[in-house]
Amino acid sequence: MNDTLEKTKNSITTYFKGVKTEWGKITWPEKHQVVVETFFVVAIVFVFTVFIYVVDIIFNALLSKF
Repeated sequence: MNDTLEKTKNSITTYFKGVKTEWGKITWPEKHQVVVETFFVVAIVFVFTVFIYVVDIIFNALLSKF
């Protein structure tokens, strides 16, 4: 039982050491890049939302005639 517990403890320790090593390899984007890309995502979502709304209105008008 102690052997299994020790192996589990070592596995967890090894895992978190690996996570710490990989975390150091991450290249984080600059603040300006995050702000610009966030703006573009919000703008694209807004445009598509308006487009879907307009298409919905058109289909509603067309289908209400039947």
